[in-house]
Amino acid sequence: MHLDDLSRRLIDRFQHGLPLCAEPYAAMARELDCSEAAVLDALALLQQADALSRVGPVFEHSRAGASTLVALAVPEERLEQVAAQVNQHPEVNHNYLREHRYNLWFVLTAPHRAQIDQVLAQIAAETGLAPLDLPMQRAYRIDLGFPLGDTP
Repeated sequence: MHLDDLSRRLIDRFQHGLPLCAEPYAAMARELDCSEAAVLDALALLQQADALSRVGPVFEHSRAGASTLVALAVPEERLEQVAAQVNQHPEVNHNYLREHRYNLWFVLTAPHRAQIDQVLAQIAAETGLAPLDLPMQRAYRIDLGFPLGDTP
C-alpha cells in the first residue's frame, strides 16, 4: 500500500501518545494541521487496506485484571471454524495463525484469573482441543512503534 503524506504523519506521530481527551481525533487533526474529517478518512482507508487493525490504548494487563497467552493445536481443515469459535469470546484478542503444531495463538484478558480459567474450559469444551495456557512470568518491555519517516 502506498501511504499518502497525512497517513504517514498520522502513523508516525500516533503509534504512541494517542490524545486522552473527549475529542481525540480533533486533537490529532490540530497537531497534524488538518481537519478531523481528514484524520477519520485516513484512518478508515488504512483500516480498509488492512494496514491498521485498531486505534486504542494498550493497557498494563496486570493492573486491569488477569491475562494469559494461549495456543491451540488445530487441524488445518478446522482452522477457520475453531478461530471463529475462539473469537466469540469477548475476552479474546490478538488471535493469529503460526507455523507450528500449536498454530492458533491468542491472548485472553479478564478481570480475574478464575474467569480466564472458565473461558479456557469453555474453549476446550467447544472445540474439543486442549488449550496450552502460557501465563506471563516476567514482562520485557519493547517499543512496538515503527517510524515511517520519509520512506516512499
